[in-house]
Amino acid sequence: MPYSTNSLVTRLIAAALIASALLMLNGCTALQRSSSVERLGAPIEGYNHSRSSAINWFRINGSGGSNVNVSSGGGQTCCVVLPVTWQPGLTVVVEWEEDPDPFAYGDWPEKMFTDAWRERMAEHRTHYTQHRVEVEVAPYEDLGVVSVHFLPCNEIKVSAGTTRFGLASHPYNYSLNMEEPAQCPTTP
Repeated sequence: MPYSTNSLVTRLIAAALIASALLMLNGCTALQRSSSVERLGAPIEGYNHSRSSAINWFRINGSGGSNVNVSSGGGQTCCVVLPVTWQPGLTVVVEWEEDPDPFAYGDWPEKMFTDAWRERMAEHRTHYTQHRVEVEVAPYEDLGVVSVHFLPCNEIKVSAGTTRFGLASHPYNYSLNMEEPAQCPTTP
């Protein structure tokens, strides 16, 4: 049975798109191989050890992260590219937005999603703060889940091994309900 012209054009376009995608993937693979360090994509998860501030979103090297509520964590997003084995001096850039009063709207008298509530929410958002820091990645033998730990005073710790938060082998087993100091230390 002969193909219609539309069907043939559709198939040719689909084949061209698939070929283009394969060429792009091959280019990425070649780029990764061109370095002497083998790299792979790894899932990202966040842990908020703060009792008071929520993380609205976060990124590692421009990739990843979702929101992380007060004193909680886990849940994975995809992906950040890191070396398969840890290299001395390995750092990542972590960016995030913080809500210093994530439960405020629960006490507002305005009915949710009304114009008055939206107006108050817009004012509330003006208190959000954005942060960016370069941080060392803890040593690991094999690349695994990349965990970002948000500690009080905007301190960040990052691990990327095959161990998990809560296991004795994890480098950062801080409480998810850390006491926050009355005043954070200043950095020079």
